[in-house]
Amino acid sequence: MSEHIGAKPGVWEGEARPLFLAPMAGVSDLPFRLLAKDCGADVTITEFTNSTALTREAAMSWRKMESHATEIPFIPQIFGGDAGDMATAAEMLAPTADIIDLNFGCPAPKVTKICAGAALMGEPDNLVSMVDGIIQRVDVPVTAKMRLGTGQGANNALEICKELENIGTSRLCIHGRTLRQRYAGEADWNSITRIVNEVEVPVVANGDVNDAESAKLCLETTGAAGLMIGRGAIGRPAIFGEIKVGLGWMAEEELPWIKELGEDWYVRSEIGRAFATRKWCWDKYIEHSHKTIGLQPRWMQRHAIAFTKGLPGAKKIRHMMHGAPTPEDFAIGISNYLAPNTNE
Repeated sequence: MSEHIGAKPGVWEGEARPLFLAPMAGVSDLPFRLLAKDCGADVTITEFTNSTALTREAAMSWRKMESHATEIPFIPQIFGGDAGDMATAAEMLAPTADIIDLNFGCPAPKVTKICAGAALMGEPDNLVSMVDGIIQRVDVPVTAKMRLGTGQGANNALEICKELENIGTSRLCIHGRTLRQRYAGEADWNSITRIVNEVEVPVVANGDVNDAESAKLCLETTGAAGLMIGRGAIGRPAIFGEIKVGLGWMAEEELPWIKELGEDWYVRSEIGRAFATRKWCWDKYIEHSHKTIGLQPRWMQRHAIAFTKGLPGAKKIRHMMHGAPTPEDFAIGISNYLAPNTNE
């Protein structure tokens, strides 16, 4: 049993269970993962990365695999359609990884067209054989994330999970949708429940957890060992702390942005709190960027759009992106946009 995974828990009775930041392309870069940790995420996972590109020593792909001493555990996630490349990439990552996670859940056409990601659920024997080959090659725990099935024919996640448990997979994460559904419709938590009940390894639930109420309902329904949050955390990494407060796992005054503001927090309007929270998160993201990989304009732009989405005047951000002469000016501009509204 890995110190970073633990045993399958019993029935959920309100106690704290780990919250995971999902491995999202263009979102889960290193500074954002460190920010998510600051905000209350217990486990972070890298952007899912092409195993073949890693074996070819592609610099951009390896940049996604960078970590920091404070990111514990460090979990790189890889995908691919070639079993040999998947095993080789895992072997290359193992010396620095605490856990290696495998992606069988991505529905993006650029991934599925090479029979990788969720497409491999349509070839269960190949999927299981691939995981077995990786487990035989590395000395760190191997985990897997998948969907319920491809959406063509009966869902087969339960059968695959049983096979993965038998070959030594340490933890499973299930997104409660099929490949065909992508992100449409409601996540099927009942199907996740059946998997939780029929395997003895920890199972993490993913899909439609976007606040404390949905987190509570998902844990009550599934009894999962933890919850993975993806789209709900885009531009809103504070969601992790907000869920913990909402479920009674931590006190509101322990949230870092409230600690910083003190009593001023409680006299702000709802929109004022939104600005203040997002400013704290943005400034912390820039701080983590400086101390790790430096300011990356494309990464900052994506996050700036997400961090400001829905706020008054947010449309100005796109103009600001093109007007800032340097990345540093851009970072300061976003912070300044968020700052004047913190007293509302």
